[in-house]
Amino acid sequence: MNSCKYCTLFFIFFIAGSLSLHAQNSLKDFPHLFTTPKNYVIHHAQQAIKVDGVLAEEDWQEAAWTTDFVDIEGNKKPLPAFKTQVKMLWSDSTLYIAAQLQEPQIWAKLLNHDDIIFKDNDFEIFIDPDGNGHDYFEIEVNALNKIFDLLIIKPYRIGGNAIFSWDVAGLKSAVKIDGTLNNPNDIDKSWTIEMAIPLKSLYKGHPFKVPREGDQWRINFSRVQWDTKISNGDYVKMKDAAGRELPEHNWVWSPQGVINMHYPERWGYLQFTRKKGAIFKLSYEEQQKQYLWLVYYRQKQHKAQFGKYAATLKALGLFAEQTILGRVNQLQMQATAKQFTAAIAINKEKEVSINDEGLIY
Repeated sequence: MNSCKYCTLFFIFFIAGSLSLHAQNSLKDFPHLFTTPKNYVIHHAQQAIKVDGVLAEEDWQEAAWTTDFVDIEGNKKPLPAFKTQVKMLWSDSTLYIAAQLQEPQIWAKLLNHDDIIFKDNDFEIFIDPDGNGHDYFEIEVNALNKIFDLLIIKPYRIGGNAIFSWDVAGLKSAVKIDGTLNNPNDIDKSWTIEMAIPLKSLYKGHPFKVPREGDQWRINFSRVQWDTKISNGDYVKMKDAAGRELPEHNWVWSPQGVINMHYPERWGYLQFTRKKGAIFKLSYEEQQKQYLWLVYYRQKQHKAQFGKYAATLKALGLFAEQTILGRVNQLQMQATAKQFTAAIAINKEKEVSINDEGLIY
């Protein structure tokens, strides 16, 4: 939620300025939008998990931490000043998420459910279970364990809105502080967040199904960190010479490549397993989708430059045949000046498509 103020204009200028329309037919045309997302193999919990922020259960002890968070733009920016990591578990009914945030001064001021929590330092979760780029979830939490949860129908960059009234039914959360909250007179170590998210709360209008072995979701995590100073015994956000608050830092697990969390196609992958030693393997369909996103970005670039979508793949500098892991795929597109749909398939089997709003079918 914190980056929506950048969304529409930044997207237009980023795409319009990234390369000429007739560049080589390559995912490298948009290097920051086609870096490989991070992945996490999530193991099935073998015992009941008590949500208390302590992470004492054997399952938590065995679960791997993610790699450290980086800047939202990836290696374009320096590494974060403080360490952040996440680990996850699941049961047939629940997604468990734990995060540990190193922080020498732990503070929080927002006291109510559905306050705009990212105005404090916070931790944020983004989940797209079916990976279609729409109808995804965001959950924010501060050090007071106050929750801001929302459903986004479609990304802000294409005119989407958030439904603030949506709540994660049955959510349990806890925050454990290694230090003292809102006390600028000492040095703190970290705060730990633990959440239990009912899987049923993440299924909208569909019969609930327990994840199968190898199922993959899209997920990402963000940490908002404000530059502050201590004034009259209180934490005050720092300002620039014009009196404006300095922009927040956005530290994430899987780098987005742009200052915008609302590119669901850039999130990391979560792979469910019940097996010891399971290894992540990106599905073939996900590899096909990359070429649909290439069409999407090229079309947005074309529209920003010419005021309309291109009528053919050739006008976008793209070829109909795309080889993925040695198999020839056919890329097709239908377009008018105001709309387009692109599809990719092998021999017209298991076709995957995208439209001008970034909705994956």
